[in-house]
Amino acid sequence: MGELRSVRSGEATIVYRAEGAGPLVMVIASTGRGTEEFGPLAEGLARRGFRVLRPEPRGIGGSAGPMDGVSFHDFADDFAAVIRAEGGGPAIVAGHAYGNWIARTIASDHPDLVRGVVLVAAGARSMPKELSATIDVIADPAAPEERRLAGLRLAFFAEGSEPRPWLEGWHADVTASQRAARGRSGECWRTAGSVPVLDLQADADPFRPPESRDELRAEFGDRLTVQVIAGASHALPAEKPAAVADAIAGWAERLPA
Repeated sequence: MGELRSVRSGEATIVYRAEGAGPLVMVIASTGRGTEEFGPLAEGLARRGFRVLRPEPRGIGGSAGPMDGVSFHDFADDFAAVIRAEGGGPAIVAGHAYGNWIARTIASDHPDLVRGVVLVAAGARSMPKELSATIDVIADPAAPEERRLAGLRLAFFAEGSEPRPWLEGWHADVTASQRAARGRSGECWRTAGSVPVLDLQADADPFRPPESRDELRAEFGDRLTVQVIAGASHALPAEKPAAVADAIAGWAERLPA
């Protein structure tokens, strides 16, 4: 599970796990979820020679701080404090789903701390509204279990993957805070500063259909590498941790020192 540590970030205290030795890789969770499910991914990256950081967002796993009136920039400051506490990097910052927005914000707001950004199962610019509604059902512990499992199979897990573990681990207050933060964050974060970007997609992700595979090239140009992992959906780092670790490690080897 790695060593449990904490760091102050303004009014917030951020708890994180650190494991392995080598260049820093930080992994950021998706909407309303923590990083416990990234354990196999973190182990895989550590075996490949990285020091892996898993910070918990405000409201999860001991991390605490104001959750009203905050923006992506506040969350980016939280996780930048973790990188500084671990020597300042620069780090590769990998954000799963919603977490990709925070990863890009860290690279924009703290360029000295980031050497590359990985977008892990980032959604397309335009997504069906029913997918957001499905997430609300999945995250509601009062909803019938079969409806929640059906939603997980539709939105998060490819055929053959087991969605049941994701019935747990949802934090409604964190989801509300994170969703509200988007409206206060502007658009300057989208560029991910000027660092290389790996757009790591899942081939069965309804949030990223095939026609959207190359839509980020206009934003990132030759900074962007696109890689698609087979047999996975929106829960990509939980479904295929070894493949994700291989992809990040292989791309990292090609980055400038």
